[in-house]
Amino acid sequence: MNKTNPIRTLFCGAVLQGFFDLPSADIMTVLNATGKMIRTIREMDGVEVIGTMDDDETMVGTSPDGFPWTFYILADVENRDKAIEVCNLFRTTEVGEYRLWKYMRVEARLGRELVMPE
Repeated sequence: MNKTNPIRTLFCGAVLQGFFDLPSADIMTVLNATGKMIRTIREMDGVEVIGTMDDDETMVGTSPDGFPWTFYILADVENRDKAIEVCNLFRTTEVGEYRLWKYMRVEARLGRELVMPE
């Protein structure tokens, strides 16, 4: 990865109503697929995951359209195409006969590290 000018990216994830409509027995299938996707992100060339945050203990139920989100992944990515590649995992990660985007959505916020003059 280009260490001098990475793009600081906040991937914001929201759990959709389709997840909440699942029978209890099917919930682990979605969670396992999500775990696989996050491992894939951590292993991607050109992506350095800085941290993750899940606020499911203090936000219960369906997410609104936008903030507050359910979970976040903060990463440095080498370019915009790499951020798109991460978002695309929501379209391609299989969950049974569906894809993960049936149960979750993502929005990526791209910027730069906030650096203040001293």
